[in-house]
Amino acid sequence: MISVLPADRETSEYLVSHPDVDKVAFTGSTRAGRRIASIAGEQLKRVSLELGGKSAAVVLDDADVQLAVQGLKFASLLNNGEACIAQTRVLAPRSRYEEVVTALKDLVASLKVGDPSDPDTFIGPMVRPDQQQRVREYIELGIREGARLVTGGPQVPAGLEGGNYVTPTVFADVDNSMRIAQEEIFGPVLVVIPYEDEDDAVRIANDSEYGLSGGVWSADQAHALAVARRLRTGTVTVNGAPIAFDGPFGGYKASGIGREYGAVGLGQYVEYKTVTLTPAVS
Repeated sequence: MISVLPADRETSEYLVSHPDVDKVAFTGSTRAGRRIASIAGEQLKRVSLELGGKSAAVVLDDADVQLAVQGLKFASLLNNGEACIAQTRVLAPRSRYEEVVTALKDLVASLKVGDPSDPDTFIGPMVRPDQQQRVREYIELGIREGARLVTGGPQVPAGLEGGNYVTPTVFADVDNSMRIAQEEIFGPVLVVIPYEDEDDAVRIANDSEYGLSGGVWSADQAHALAVARRLRTGTVTVNGAPIAFDGPFGGYKASGIGREYGAVGLGQYVEYKTVTLTPAVS
């Protein structure tokens, strides 16, 4: 049985703090997660949190760029970019930087925006009008921060003024310190960040308050795996592999506490108990 209770913050806090609730699992914003964690902490109550993300896709210098970009179509823009695991920071080597930027530009500019009931549509509307406005404001911010607008922009797509639509956007020449590279936008906005060498790529990928997901692209799977192990994030996909739902899923740092899925995820709902006996006396 599934029970859905649409509620305001006061009702939600009541449920979280109720003494009959032994475990709280929450998926949502980092801000809300911090509040839930503070309530749970006061009561020493179990809590698992799956929060925000600003995941990096590391394109190594030996990667097949076209293959990587086709994979990023889904890894970066699934659910219109409104996904906590979206790989919205694309890290590209300087030696192939413009190649990656051009490939992403061509891909994103080709995506159909419109009615989500149309099978040809890839980018639908944002979930609410305020989220549409928020994404557009971030695009304007990126322009003010000095990033190069490669495709897209803050304008509403022509003919779609009646819905919560935004234009899918790619920024290049992005520094990882920019807000568009550090803050979760939760929409179809990608930033392409150059790196000097592999160590620099790992440093940039880890230079985030979040650590939920990420990806590595390389022609050498063993090489990609070695880089993946250096990323401080809960899940890393190699060459577009799907997330394994039988493995633990969750994040580091501001991306949350605890894990979902698989045996590890089920263990979050179990209170372990040990009973010891003295040997029977014959």
